[in-house]
This record gives sequence, structure tokens and C-alpha cells, in this order.
Amino acid sequence: MAGKTNRIGLEAVSYRGSKTTLCAGCGHNAISERIVDAFFEMGIEPSRVVKLSGIGCSSKSPAYFLGSAHGFNAVHGRMPSVGTGALLANGTLIAIGISGDGDTGAIGIGQFVHLMRRNLPIIYIIEDNGCYGLTKGQFSPTADLGSRLKTGVVNDLPPIDTCALAIELGATFVARSFSGDKKQLLAILKAALAHRGTVMLDVISPCVTFNDHEGSTKSYAYVKDHDDPLEEVSFVPFFEDISVDYAPGTTQEVTMHDGSKLYLKKLEDGYDPTDKIAALKRLHETQRRGEFATGIVYIEPDRDDFLEQLNTVDEPLAFLPLERVRPGREALEEIMESLR
Repeated sequence: MAGKTNRIGLEAVSYRGSKTTLCAGCGHNAISERIVDAFFEMGIEPSRVVKLSGIGCSSKSPAYFLGSAHGFNAVHGRMPSVGTGALLANGTLIAIGISGDGDTGAIGIGQFVHLMRRNLPIIYIIEDNGCYGLTKGQFSPTADLGSRLKTGVVNDLPPIDTCALAIELGATFVARSFSGDKKQLLAILKAALAHRGTVMLDVISPCVTFNDHEGSTKSYAYVKDHDDPLEEVSFVPFFEDISVDYAPGTTQEVTMHDGSKLYLKKLEDGYDPTDKIAALKRLHETQRRGEFATGIVYIEPDRDDFLEQLNTVDEPLAFLPLERVRPGREALEEIMESLR
């Protein structure tokens, strides 16, 4: 995309960040590249974005995209509360949070639970490699039962399925993808940017150092062989001519909050991503077969987000002058008098 500009006149270089310090071949780097592509193609001003993360290899990723955006690297597992505060202070920001399977599924599971139920307008990405890559590859809470470490240790605990948990708790856009599937991941990210509510995106992202060997269920080879795509995902943003060439009855059209169109071409009859029970059933079925259901697993495009539920004002609270947020002594005396 060198030299090419998007609809707001910016080149792709404006959406890049620092040079990565992650291992060569790490799936997290591929995710960062797709994030750069998505924000560039959607024509989003980087200064409107707030990047959030916790602790871990995944949480270094925001340094590698949108270098001129706002950013906050929170403590381990506490990114959701920081993101909630940022959006309550300024609801005009576009929030993207990067977490890991350890950061989310272990120390951060409590905050993850409440973020999902609130439907905060945030894109929450889990860079999921099934291990703690920053601390030498121990099993994480998403490691599959029976998977094997390089040392030969076998995992004897069942995994947390973050997609199933997010759907059950109330997230309104839940998807799973693979860092090696450029086309699918990019389409999902662009649709996520058009959604108003909690987007929970679990991206299988192999750790090339500690979890890419035979016996791992999060390796490149295993995921490629056990990917079960739910549909072909196509996305047309509101600022482009919306036309699609799919046979009637084989494609489900979803209108996003900004008027963009999400097209889900069914790969088999019967699956409906707006059906919560069907989505949970599919996740359980594929997990039982040792496979990963990828694509848009569940979407609810018309539910109020957290800021709408709270009826917050359109003007960012962070920009209100002191005299409007801290009433004078007269106001206090009036309130006290009314209580006598």
C-alpha cells in the first residue's frame, strides 16, 4: 500500500507503530499487520483511537500499530477497567484492547466477565496461543485437554472457551479467527470497527518458541488442519458502493451501526450467527471434535451499548469545564436545604 492513500488522505505508514520485538514468525505480528490494514482501509483517524493492554507477549502488540494513537498499558488482567474508564470519560474514542489467553483467562477473568456483560463499545482481541510465552511456555487456561508441552508434560485440565463465555455473558459480536488467515481476519476486524458494542475476537496465534510443536493443539499445522469455518465473511463499509454478488438464500446480510453491510455466505445450511443457542451449540460441538469454529460466531447488531444504557451525554466528560462538573456552594446549600 506504499504511496496509496485512504479516504481521509493518509498513507498506511500513518497506521504503523514501532518495530516488533516479538519472536520471528509469532502470530501476534500477523494480527498487528491486519489491524494496520483494517484501520487504514476503514479510514479512521489514529488520534481517535485508544489502545489498551495488560501484561504478556500479547500486551506488547499495541506498540506495533497506530503509533500516533492514545495508549495505556495496564497491569496484568486489569485492561477492561482502564478501558471502561477511558470510554466513560470520552465516548467518542474508538477503543481496541489487546489481551492474551493468560491475561484474560487467569488473573483477568473477573474483569473480562464484567466487560462482556456491560457491552462496552470496545474491540477486545485475545491473542490466543495456549501458553504463557513471556514466562517460558507453561499451559494457559485456554490450553486444550491432552495438549502436550515441548517437555512432554500433558495438560490434564479442560480449557476455558472465551467465545462461549463471551456469548453467554452478553457480548454482542463474538468471533474466532486464525492469525494465518489474512482474508478472514481482515474482514472480521473491519466489521468490528463498524459495530457499536463489545466485540470479542479470539485469534488463535501460535507461539513459535514454546507451542508450535507436534502434540500442541495451538500450532500452525494443527490449526490449519482443524479449522472449521462457519461462513465466508465479506464486509462492505458504508462509504463504498454496497453491492454483492451472492445467490439469494445462501447469504445472510447484517446491517452494522454505521450503515456498513456484513455478508455471511453460509458454508452449510442451518447455521444462524444471530441465534445465541445455536452459536453455543456449535462451539461445543467443534470443541468436542478437537476443531476450531472460525468466523462470526455470534452477532447482535441492535442492542444498546454501555454508554447508551447509562444515558451519558454526547459531549465527552473529559472535556467539560470545571464549573459544569463541580457545582458551587450555592448548589450544595440548595440540596441540603431540600433534605431538612
